[in-house]
Amino acid sequence: MDEKLIQRLESAVARLEALHTGGFGHGTSREVDVTAAASDPSIVAFEDLISQCVGRLLSAAEKIGGQVLDATKVVKDAFSAQKELLIKIKGTQKPDMKGLSEFLKPLNEVIMRGSSLTEGRRSDFFNHLKAATDSLTALAWIAYTGKDCGMSMPIAHVEESWQMAEFYNNKILVEYRSKDPNHVEWAKALKELYLPGLRDYVKSHYPLGPVWNATGKTFVSAPAKAPGATPAPPAPPPASLFKTESPKSSSSRPKQGMAAVFEEISSGKSITSGLRKVTNDMKTKNRADRSGIVGASEKEGRVSSPSFSKAGPPKLELQMGRKWVVENQIGKKNLVIDDCDAKQSVYIFGCKDSVLQIQGKVNNITIDKCTKMGVVFSDVVAAFEVVNCSGVEVQCQGVAPTISVDNTSGCLLYLSKGSLEASITTAKSSEVNILVPGAGPDADWEEHALPQQYVHAYKDGQFITSPATHSGG
Repeated sequence: MDEKLIQRLESAVARLEALHTGGFGHGTSREVDVTAAASDPSIVAFEDLISQCVGRLLSAAEKIGGQVLDATKVVKDAFSAQKELLIKIKGTQKPDMKGLSEFLKPLNEVIMRGSSLTEGRRSDFFNHLKAATDSLTALAWIAYTGKDCGMSMPIAHVEESWQMAEFYNNKILVEYRSKDPNHVEWAKALKELYLPGLRDYVKSHYPLGPVWNATGKTFVSAPAKAPGATPAPPAPPPASLFKTESPKSSSSRPKQGMAAVFEEISSGKSITSGLRKVTNDMKTKNRADRSGIVGASEKEGRVSSPSFSKAGPPKLELQMGRKWVVENQIGKKNLVIDDCDAKQSVYIFGCKDSVLQIQGKVNNITIDKCTKMGVVFSDVVAAFEVVNCSGVEVQCQGVAPTISVDNTSGCLLYLSKGSLEASITTAKSSEVNILVPGAGPDADWEEHALPQQYVHAYKDGQFITSPATHSGG
């Protein structure tokens, strides 16, 4: 108990030294405010979250080492940065939009540093790096300022942000479950850090967003950074969270993590204010494309050669308000459709080495002629279809009454507990594997291979068909 008390006191002194030079006035009353904030139940609870959940994640990473440990240290730094911001909020008046962006900059810099780990040559631990860095988007809940800010409410934001990271986290569980328990432990610890960890913390202390101090100090941008702080990247930042692709002509552009939130906040506008509606020249009846799919606006100059496929330019757009078209996306890992409803369908065609997340319920989803494509979706009303594909991975997080796989080689399908009653049909397909949740919360995923060979026997005037079985010697 004495050790913990000493650690708390040392931590409070460190905070006082850091905050003394950054963004606030000076004086004894300020030091008293910071000390009181550090002992606030919400701050103590966040320290416990770091100690227990981040601590468990770090312990698992230390057994693995290398890039996995590096990414985990960034996660730890990001949570530590958020803790310091929560302490500052206790004694600070709510800043304007531009001031908020500056206020949250220390956290954003850590997240951009993490994002840079996934750039360049693909690592053998790419799934670990993506799971760790994508998960940090959940920390953007602290930027929530109200229902008109363009973000989901804090609890929902944490849950939604984990969804993309979970896609890569599940791949780790499948790959290492029979190879190395340390990696399995790391993946489980990462998930529990956010669900239930961060989600339950936000639910208990900040369900409506951070609580600013109406009588506190006014935040002023610090003229110089505190000693030891991470150097600010040049503007515009090169990190992938800020990396801008050619504007999508859909009414929902792919999200780019926490920085996308900050970038919109600093502009002083609602996050949704810059989104564009489908215009007449985007509608099928006014296009001359051979495929009949809505083409990209000619005003959108796409200069990055990897974005093109021989079939045509990449597209992510809404057709006549009823059909989302995702076409010819190459190497795009952060595609998102979040402005959809149950009357719309999603058609994914000619994509390669990309990941699409569909947030919300839609009527139908079809993946056609795609290679190494990943799709994460919530709910479908009618059916999810995979046709003419190779090496696709699909994760259903909600309900899908019907799933069909046709003329496809290699399909890995993750089912949620709510979708276990789905009717699954396969035809002319091979290597179709389905993973279902284990019985308990800590249980591993259970993998089931669907048969691709059948035995047909003529009996009693008709053919009886049954899956072929193989016995090992």
